[in-house]
Amino acid sequence: MVTLTVRGRERISPHFVSITLAGTDFRHLDQVGYDQAGRLFFAGPGQREVVLPSSEKWMLQQALQSGRRRARVRTYSIRRFRPEISAFDIEISVHGEQNPGPGAAWAQAAEPGDVVAFLDEGCGYAPTTDATWQLLVGDESALPAILAIVEQSAGTLPTEVFLEVPGSEDVRHGITIPATTKIHWLPRNDPSAKPGALALQAVRDAHLPPGPFYTWAAGESALATGVRRHLVNDRGVPKSDIAFRGYWRHGRASLG
Repeated sequence: MVTLTVRGRERISPHFVSITLAGTDFRHLDQVGYDQAGRLFFAGPGQREVVLPSSEKWMLQQALQSGRRRARVRTYSIRRFRPEISAFDIEISVHGEQNPGPGAAWAQAAEPGDVVAFLDEGCGYAPTTDATWQLLVGDESALPAILAIVEQSAGTLPTEVFLEVPGSEDVRHGITIPATTKIHWLPRNDPSAKPGALALQAVRDAHLPPGPFYTWAAGESALATGVRRHLVNDRGVPKSDIAFRGYWRHGRASLG
């Protein structure tokens, strides 16, 4: 459990906010993988005083705090490490100003100096040894992890990416990717559309490269499980070659 402060906040597109978290405790955080993530503890809406956990027994500490003082908790991927300033960036998806979830509300109101805590939970990206290419699939909640994987894998595996975002203005045009990587940007451009459905259909319709491959899929629960089910049942991909995680469920508060 490390204690950090907000160093900067930037609205990088209509539906994404980038937060830089820094502090001397950064030295205790080891970079262990491309999709590294952890639990972020922060003040909730209207909280003037929040008690941050100080140990890995955070669940007990949380339970002992009153609702007025209890920190909010969400899971976020580390978008990039910035050791030169003892910091790392996270990117949080936000969906409009009406009734935002705790994470989105905090991201839009965070100010330099705000104190947070971060509990590292490691990574899950681990390509299989026989993979000749990799498939990355996600919605906006998985965008930070997918872009981190793409940028850090340095072209070790040819990569097909299916990445769904809320709108066309959320497509990233300035990122540097290996020549062997192809990103299929999938903007929904429809606030009423269910997140993840567009990406799942795109994978179902895709002409994928031949050869054994590794899959990393994450985002809305139906997207992650749907990709796995399609690959296993319709394309004969071994379950052991697929890493998948439902970050959140449509209609419920996001986990991160």
